[in-house]
Amino acid sequence: MSAISETVSQRMTLGMLADRYGYELVPDFARDVTITSLANDVESVTPGALFMPGTRIDKGRIALAVRRGAYAVLLPTSMRNAVDDPQVPVVFADPTPRQIGELASSIAGRPAESIAVFAVAGSDVDAVRKDVDVLAQFLHMLGNPVGTVCEGDSQSLERFLDLSYPVDAFAMQRVFSVCVEDGAAAIIIALNNRSVASGALEAVGVDVLGYDDAAGDEHIDEMLAHVSEQYGCVLDANTHLAQRGEETDAMAEQADFGEGETRPLSLAIAMVLAAGVRKANIRNALRVSREMR
Repeated sequence: MSAISETVSQRMTLGMLADRYGYELVPDFARDVTITSLANDVESVTPGALFMPGTRIDKGRIALAVRRGAYAVLLPTSMRNAVDDPQVPVVFADPTPRQIGELASSIAGRPAESIAVFAVAGSDVDAVRKDVDVLAQFLHMLGNPVGTVCEGDSQSLERFLDLSYPVDAFAMQRVFSVCVEDGAAAIIIALNNRSVASGALEAVGVDVLGYDDAAGDEHIDEMLAHVSEQYGCVLDANTHLAQRGEETDAMAEQADFGEGETRPLSLAIAMVLAAGVRKANIRNALRVSREMR
């Protein structure tokens, strides 16, 4: 549960929500009310927020959100006749996960479009965590400051991010914003239900998706469908699927990073190759790192 605030260049009004998505606004003359943040729990409400309580809805929480400064409340259409004098404008809607992701991305200024998005998928949670860590180290070796989203160890460059897991759509957009503000060139996301909540990546395009699973290549299509449906991320013609191969395995073995590092390093090499980094640059980075050990 979390909140996301608008960027200085963005402005969202209740009228924009009504026009863009067909939401019902009561009263209609509140169209010019400007929303400065979205919040899905009372504790995250700040002055100017649109409070979106989701499934946990009761009059006491709505009243508390109003006292904390919420400018408006979004409630399901089934509650049209159940709200008495909410004291602030009410948006009646049943937003889809896609719409929630778009709202969060829009009010944050679409930060994911300003950073390379790497994601790692696989059935072994511990292996994915290791893949994220090694990829972050390798991108750093190549001169790219990075952020990571992984259960218990999310960072923006060297700064630890205090997040509640799994990360929801609002928190994810906030992480993107923080990483962009800190100057990160890329963000690496662990695609598992411990790290990322369902629908958290709605409206987010993945540039490189790394996959290394003991189940074998025959499950790739199933994995892609699951990732897209579960997390909502956009996997299209601009997404590069990266997997280990004989060449990347050989490069990782020659790097001699140590026991247990070859497999995740091989996947990291495959992912940066998919991102367009030249083999010569990769070999140079591996050579320098080996010489410094």
